[in-house]
Parts: sequence; structure tokens; C-alpha cells
Amino acid sequence: MQITDIKVRKLFEEGPMKAIISVTFDNQLAVHDIKVINARDKFFIVMPSRKNPDDTYRDIVHPINSQFRATLEEAVIESYQTALKEAEEGDFAEAIAEGIEN
Repeated sequence: MQITDIKVRKLFEEGPMKAIISVTFDNQLAVHDIKVINARDKFFIVMPSRKNPDDTYRDIVHPINSQFRATLEEAVIESYQTALKEAEEGDFAEAIAEGIEN
């Protein structure tokens, strides 16, 4: 399975959540609402999830193995950092308000 597109939908300046991302696989399947988180000086991704009646969360979609998760995480974080750099060169507040397409 190949990652064929990554779109940075929204950037956040405050808090640990830094971006919301959509990823397309093989030009045929899109996964929306992947979150880029920065905690303890490390970036990582959180997959889309649903809240259960018992107030726990369950991933709706997720990588099956650690190798693909690492590949996905690396690609998403790289796209986030590129979008952040572009936003910093332009108007960051405008980029946050409108979302960014990468």
C-alpha cells in the first residue's frame, strides 16, 4: 500500500495537537482526521477514533504492524513540518483559520 497524497487540513498554534491531516492510499482510500501531537518534545500521530459509551476511545482505522505505522507517521510528520514552514513564511494566522492543503 502506497501513500499517494497527504493534505494538512488544519494547523494549531496552541496546545499539544498541532495539525489535522488526511492521507490517501493508492489513490483509492482516504483516511481523515489523523492528528499530529507534540508531547514531551516528540511528535507522533493519533489515528481517528470514536468514543465508546464507557468514555473510552477506540480507533476507527489503524496500521496493523509497527513497520507501516512508522512509515505513515514519518510521512505525516514530514508533511506537517513542511506545511508549518510554509505557514511561517506566509501568514500563520491565516493558514490556521483557512486550513492548508499540501
